[in-house]
Amino acid sequence: MTNSVPTDPPVSLRLLDTASASVLVELMATFEDLQTVLRCCERLVSELADGEGEPDDILVEGIWTLALLSYARCFSADGTGAALTQDDLTATQSHGDVMEWHKVLLQLRDHYTDRTTNPRERFSVGASQDPSGAASGVAVTSSRQPLVDDLTVRQTGAIAFALSGLVNDRIATQQEKVFDEVKLTPKAELEKLARLDVAQSD
Repeated sequence: MTNSVPTDPPVSLRLLDTASASVLVELMATFEDLQTVLRCCERLVSELADGEGEPDDILVEGIWTLALLSYARCFSADGTGAALTQDDLTATQSHGDVMEWHKVLLQLRDHYTDRTTNPRERFSVGASQDPSGAASGVAVTSSRQPLVDDLTVRQTGAIAFALSGLVNDRIATQQEKVFDEVKLTPKAELEKLARLDVAQSD
């Protein structure tokens, strides 16, 4: 995306370091994160539906963790203030439990990224007893945590899809705003700005 008015490929590109440009940068990053969530959910649906044996738990956990990180980052309060809000969720979702689902996703993000707790398995240590009741040894037990299920993945994808449309509209509006600010800038002033490399298409 460059601007909403069709133009020839730019001869050169100058870096804009303005408040409105920073908002556009954040919106683009949010859109990319939402697209990542969608791609992760599509991949997970395919993996979980594969009828040949059990799903690859390492693959599922890795993709699901990436989806959760990408989703939560869209709501980060840091930056320019262009992050998504809870109001955006309710504006794009018709069902009433979207806020509860949102909170669950953020909790799952914390669960999978905890630096001290294993998110996959819970371990316990117990003392084994002989017939007389005396301690005869030590046993370690484990309880495997279930993989994410298809319903959770599909619901997450639906939320990300709806939010993507909202963010895409904001990007278009913000592009117009940035262009309105820069279009009257004298050439001499533009020449002072740092140059950005432009990849030439074949």
